[in-house]
Amino acid sequence: MTELESITVGKSSIPALIITAVLMAAIPVVCFILWRKRHRERTNIAYLIAGAVGFIVSARVLELGVHYLCIMSDNAVSRFINGSTAAYVLYGTVMAGVFEECGRHIILRYLMKKNRTRENAVMYGIGHGGIELLAVILPTMITYLSVAALFSAGDRAASLSTLKITEETAAAALPSVRAAAAFDYAAMTMNVIERVFAMLVHIGLTVIVFYGVVRSKKGCLPLAILLHMTVDTFPALCQRGAVPLWSVEIWAAAWTAVIIFIAAKLYKGLKAQPEEAAE
Repeated sequence: MTELESITVGKSSIPALIITAVLMAAIPVVCFILWRKRHRERTNIAYLIAGAVGFIVSARVLELGVHYLCIMSDNAVSRFINGSTAAYVLYGTVMAGVFEECGRHIILRYLMKKNRTRENAVMYGIGHGGIELLAVILPTMITYLSVAALFSAGDRAASLSTLKITEETAAAALPSVRAAAAFDYAAMTMNVIERVFAMLVHIGLTVIVFYGVVRSKKGCLPLAILLHMTVDTFPALCQRGAVPLWSVEIWAAAWTAVIIFIAAKLYKGLKAQPEEAAE
């Protein structure tokens, strides 16, 4: 574990991680408070909860179950997918698009039959994107902060012992420890901007799916799936080392703008109807 023991934590790592963690927690909370305050009469917190539950069930239970079989387990399928960048990217984007967008569609069409206002579509998107931040991204930042704090203490042997890193697990732990030690204000900025884009994407895709549900437009679900796949393409390529990180941010910004543009037009088309008024 010589390489792990030689890692030096940057001076800005711990403060940058603290600020990042605070901002990650604040993004969904601020989005909810501002939207709820502005549209209290036409929003229902049930849609926020439905969005959060929808993400957990579709992305963290069902999709992860398929991932376990197709990329985490050692079998012919996982070896093929992990051995090919094209297969890995196609598999990852299809799974994310299908599970999350179909999850939105099923919940919005079959479970959330009351208070179908366009404002509640946004509320659902805030719940979906917000729980991803709070349950997936924020814990990662807190873990990085814990690692950076331990390694900055100076006693590397004690740090490795606390983190339960052994000779057998050192290789797997090395990338995470490096990321935590090298985290700086530039990384903080990139991460926060990326999560703002992700929140906007989740809100936009929800509006697109919602429009398809309330206006019986069958093309909206395939469109949302395709857009979701497209957004996730460069992050998946980056995971394979095929494209640099900066290109992912540019890609995300461009497709976030496209999705928000489409969603805004559909949102305007969802004029308030008497039967859609919040009860």
